[in-house]
Amino acid sequence: MTAETARPFRVTGTEQKRSWAEKLLPPVEQVQPGLWSIPVPIPDNPLRYVLVYALELDDGLALIDAGWDTDDAWLALTHGLATAGHAIGDVRGVMVTHIHPDHYGLAGRIREASGAWVGLHPDDAALLPARYGAGITDLLDDMAALLRNCGIPDDELETLSRASLPIAAYVRQTEPDRLIRDGDRLPLPGWDLRAVHTPGHSPGHLCFHEHQRRVLFSGDHVLPRITPNIGVHAQSSGNPLADFLDSLARVGGLDHELDEVLPAHEYRFAGLAARVSTLLGHHDARLEEIHTALTTAPTTWELTASLTWSRPWPEISGFMRRAAIAETLAHLVLLESRGRVARSRETPWRWEQR
Repeated sequence: MTAETARPFRVTGTEQKRSWAEKLLPPVEQVQPGLWSIPVPIPDNPLRYVLVYALELDDGLALIDAGWDTDDAWLALTHGLATAGHAIGDVRGVMVTHIHPDHYGLAGRIREASGAWVGLHPDDAALLPARYGAGITDLLDDMAALLRNCGIPDDELETLSRASLPIAAYVRQTEPDRLIRDGDRLPLPGWDLRAVHTPGHSPGHLCFHEHQRRVLFSGDHVLPRITPNIGVHAQSSGNPLADFLDSLARVGGLDHELDEVLPAHEYRFAGLAARVSTLLGHHDARLEEIHTALTTAPTTWELTASLTWSRPWPEISGFMRRAAIAETLAHLVLLESRGRVARSRETPWRWEQR
């Protein structure tokens, strides 16, 4: 399906969008028979909530994502399940789209309370020790080295290299019981749910396609209003933005099989191919902006500060500032792979146009 023939983008979660505009938590909703959307709050975050999806089984429930490990999130999840006529003990499995705290954080607590299995893609499972376990000290050292090479000034280096530590507190680390790979059909009686590996936002990000019900659970891969952060991080390799763009094109091809997309944030929508086209266009424009700006801002730090963001650069701080740097770096790595920029031989992460 081309951009010209794609169905137009259309909001289907109208109550969710209304709540978003009014800065309220949206209601628990029955999306389809046996399928519920449960908003779980995120502390001190502009996204405000993650949408956990509850899938009714013959003998209980399966969840897609979990929420942050806070008491408020736990109460919202358990109250949402009660609205759907269930309890936390009914949960049989938790399918985590990726390991960020708002998706993975409560999975361990849910397993402790219900005995449910937890599923994660192997590429994200491999990151757990460094992100939330014994390897975090080495990760912080590697992050400081990466940021130093990006040209971060000394007075910001310590703060930015450790910016994710407060977020890690919202995770109850748990090893997955089940590794979910691309194309796997999940063992959920009454559901035809298959995993789609969509790397980019994280190396092991997963979407879930339900063929019979004609829905895609898109996690953070495709959101209705914003583009997810795609960044180069310490201890990561490869070309995450290239992976993301390839994954976008792949899921966009599912549009003719879908009636609705169920994202992890904001609100439900239809017209996946049209939304994918918009996201691809956004990154094309960003790549051109970065390529042009290199003439006056040759380091990753200078370049990031010179770009247009959703709010003025001086107002962006802490973890969000570090995410912006990682995102700029991801665009530079993609431009390098296309032969349009090169790294300086004298200074790491100093860039030149080609």
